[in-house]
Amino acid sequence: MSKPKILIIEDERSLIEILTYNLSNEGFEVLTASDGQDGLRRAQTAIPDLVVLDLMLPGMDGLQVCRQLRSDPKTQAIRILMLTAKSEEVDEIVGFNMGADDYVSKPFKLKPLIHRIKALLRRPSVEQQSGDIVAVEGIEVDRTNHVAKVDGTEVLLTPTEFRMLWTMMRRPGRPYSRNELLDNARGEDANALERTIDVHIRSLRQKIGDKARFIETVRGVGYRFKTDA
Repeated sequence: MSKPKILIIEDERSLIEILTYNLSNEGFEVLTASDGQDGLRRAQTAIPDLVVLDLMLPGMDGLQVCRQLRSDPKTQAIRILMLTAKSEEVDEIVGFNMGADDYVSKPFKLKPLIHRIKALLRRPSVEQQSGDIVAVEGIEVDRTNHVAKVDGTEVLLTPTEFRMLWTMMRRPGRPYSRNELLDNARGEDANALERTIDVHIRSLRQKIGDKARFIETVRGVGYRFKTDA
């Protein structure tokens, strides 16, 4: 079996060396690039399974690289984990709007980062041909533009709420455990954050109003998106 291939696009040499060493020890094949243009070229030629992408890069920044990867049919399914020194939610939303799958703020701890990388690689990739817009029971979720609408009216969701709703709506009727929802929505340490999933679901239900009835609690399992059909 071939090793999962990870491309690190980062201009801090010491960080590249640390990530390369530890990810290699975890069984990954690691490629590196120190600027956006070279990173984009390597992604287009090597087609890695996942890109660890720094936001602040010389020349072409991380958002531009992310946009280019998502617009190219050859690279649009590559999972992208974005690194940044910024931590405000608005920056996280911008990253998700450009197509990033997860978002980690510097400084970060190495073990949780590796866990999130593994969680992203376990997550089924969202192929472009399957559609980046899903609409069920009057709720529409547009993954490309990070827009959710209820009966045509936009509702403002946090990145976690948005991705949880997207995950459930893509497979109506399929129950998801709390860990699965967290892996799909955030890719973080699911065991540490499992207790917060109910809070996110409660907030999501409040924001979608009477459509909350479609997010069903599955006793002993977690949650699912049901339909009236």
